[in-house]
Amino acid sequence: MTDRSFRIVVISLLVLNTFLIGALAGGGLTWIRKTQMRAGMMPLAGEQLPSSQRRALRAALSEARKNEHETILEAQQAKVDAASILGQPTLNAEELAAALARARNADFALRTKLEQRAVDFAATLSYDERRALAASLVRRIVPRTAATK
Repeated sequence: MTDRSFRIVVISLLVLNTFLIGALAGGGLTWIRKTQMRAGMMPLAGEQLPSSQRRALRAALSEARKNEHETILEAQQAKVDAASILGQPTLNAEELAAALARARNADFALRTKLEQRAVDFAATLSYDERRALAASLVRRIVPRTAATK
């Protein structure tokens, strides 16, 4: 093997290893994000429901969130305003409290609408499906540390 062909092989292997490391790192990050996303789902995720009902519940909640887009934007803007107030050289506590109250009220309004949509959806379920949904809710409410004792 000549010196030139050896260099080509080494450079090719370095490039290949770089891509493999990048693919593994990207796959690991994707797995971590999906795991964290599942852990942060609403208690009414309905994972005990049949797949068609689970999809319908998630679609209903997604539609409710889309319908409340203005409320979500309002909450986000209030949080941005609060951060801006915190970043000023002199803190105006009244303005900060008002911005946080706007954010809290918008978050509460959004949660109320989502919960009402979940209630409306639950009203369409059969008794067995509602029991499965209740089991899912209770399982998420029980603290993990209490479940392991």
